[in-house]
Amino acid sequence: MSLVYSFAYFSYIWPVKKIALMYRVILCVTNDLENDQRVNRSALTLHEAGFDVLVVGRMLPKSSLFQRAYKIFRFRLLFRKSMFFYAEYNIRLFLFLLFKPFSVLIANDLDTLPACWLASRIKKGYLVYDSHELFTEVPELVERPRVQKIWVKMESFLVPRVDKALTVCEPIAEIYFQKYGKEFEVVRNVPIKKVAFGNVVSRETVILYQGAVNKGRGIELMIDAMTFLPDAKLVIAGNGDLLDSLKEKARQSNSAEKITFLGHVAYDRLHTLTSSATVGISLEEDQGLNYRFALPNKIFDYIQSGIPVVVSNLPVMAGLVKEYGIGKVLGEREPELLAQTLNEVISNQRKGYFAEYLQKAANSLHWDNEKQKFLSIFADLNY
Repeated sequence: MSLVYSFAYFSYIWPVKKIALMYRVILCVTNDLENDQRVNRSALTLHEAGFDVLVVGRMLPKSSLFQRAYKIFRFRLLFRKSMFFYAEYNIRLFLFLLFKPFSVLIANDLDTLPACWLASRIKKGYLVYDSHELFTEVPELVERPRVQKIWVKMESFLVPRVDKALTVCEPIAEIYFQKYGKEFEVVRNVPIKKVAFGNVVSRETVILYQGAVNKGRGIELMIDAMTFLPDAKLVIAGNGDLLDSLKEKARQSNSAEKITFLGHVAYDRLHTLTSSATVGISLEEDQGLNYRFALPNKIFDYIQSGIPVVVSNLPVMAGLVKEYGIGKVLGEREPELLAQTLNEVISNQRKGYFAEYLQKAANSLHWDNEKQKFLSIFADLNY
């Protein structure tokens, strides 16, 4: 009987706390854990299945203190970015893992894979690779070919050597298979289903962007479009490398009073904020394969909050919006056209046009419908 289904069977006989937690899973990620929904869902699902779960990340100067149902550990590092950060993190992580018992390591994205691979080989544990994106195709690397080449070499060595692999959508899985002959399971980046569904449309028209404030996210385009949206407000929830420059761009625009930067918003407060918006945006630019095939977590958050979306004309996100009828796909990336598209969605939202479609999408696109596929990856391991 496989491990996961054994736990499920014996749970009927003894309380979960009585089950011997013989199998430890350590999940590794380079962020501070607070808003990483995919890692939190993965860890919580494994914890509920009876695994002893530890999640390892890093502590930033502004990181919050919080507790989870599973164990967490966060490094305090000297470096915060560049290759020095990745080198320091992987060295610290490798030494940490050498002295921790584990049955399975989960490397979340390529930047944790070197340490996890080496530790798993030395300690004879299983290695699962969860690729949240095409790491070597992010805009920051596409524009730095020499650095990109280093990551590609690491990827080509490490990915074929993992025991199990998963990613967020079919196109990315297909790319990995074509490059390395490695099968990737697709586990979509969908959120935990919300208990109550339904967007409360405020009297104000609020356009929401939530997520990383980084290169290629289309936030500049949205700021420019605000000139043509006199009755709307733009709320940007998130931190990132471009936060200061985008604040300056907003200040210099003629819409400065209508644009609000909230910075980091804790995940437990995010749903309330999202539910109060009128429409959500995901306007990633076609800068490399990673964005071309992106299916951002924020789109699913918008759906679970009952608000329609406007997205870029990129294949995966546009396909989802068209399939469920939950918003509009932007054609040409022009500020005036974006404003027209948003006005159309806002008008239809206030008429209740999207309610039924959003309800159907929310009932389908949530973690309860995806986690069995995730657990099956661990059930297949020969413990």
